Amino acid sequence: MAEPSDRSESGYALIQLLPNVLTITAICAGLSAIRFGVQGNYTLAVQLIVAACVLDGLDGRIARLLKSTSKMGAELDSLADFLNFGVAPPLIVYFWGLQDFSSFGWIAVLIYAVCCVTRLARFNVTSKSEEASQDSAYFVGVPSPAGALLVMLPMYLSFAFTDLPQVPGMVTCVYIVLIGLLMISRIPTWSFKTTRISRENVKFVLVGVAIAGAAVLTFAWTTLIVLCIGYASMVIWAWFRKQFHSDR
Repeated sequence: MAEPSDRSESGYALIQLLPNVLTITAICAGLSAIRFGVQGNYTLAVQLIVAACVLDGLDGRIARLLKSTSKMGAELDSLADFLNFGVAPPLIVYFWGLQDFSSFGWIAVLIYAVCCVTRLARFNVTSKSEEASQDSAYFVGVPSPAGALLVMLPMYLSFAFTDLPQVPGMVTCVYIVLIGLLMISRIPTWSFKTTRISRENVKFVLVGVAIAGAAVLTFAWTTLIVLCIGYASMVIWAWFRKQFHSDR
């Protein structure tokens, strides 16, 4: 996420390289997810994408804490986001359930990837302009890490409910395109990065994070389904809220 800005004559402090190390590790996780998706190990592939999401949430915060942010680090982070959230997830879904719909499935993958890279480019431009400070509590459109987790929802359903038939391929194609369009939409979505927690509520947040982590490790697919439904509900609520205010 960052290139250290403070350098002594002997080089960089090792701790200042930590954000970049996390970003490179996330890139390795995304590339490995594609590999395991090709090999048919979809469980591990999804787990690596989830790990990349966690690393993406950590590298920027650590860079700011260490005061080692830089333009190069920001560009590296954006490139990692495109690989991990714009390329790997739709490819994994394609290898999992869309190879019988090779033409439509591949078109859906391409549309999603183009939407993701467009969304990242728009975010980079907006973050450098004055618009970034106007409503920093919200993203414009679904952020790419959330899009990556949402686009794999058909896989979660298949793994969690093995007795049910797999989601039809054409439905999955339409769903992939829909998530891509949500990323480039103008719907305001809640930004967790700017959320502040009062001192009195910190302990409850930590307990909640521990419970969520334990749930992901114990009931991975069911927990991911619940998280996707919860996030989708937030997006729908934000859309209705925007429509209500625009009609006033």
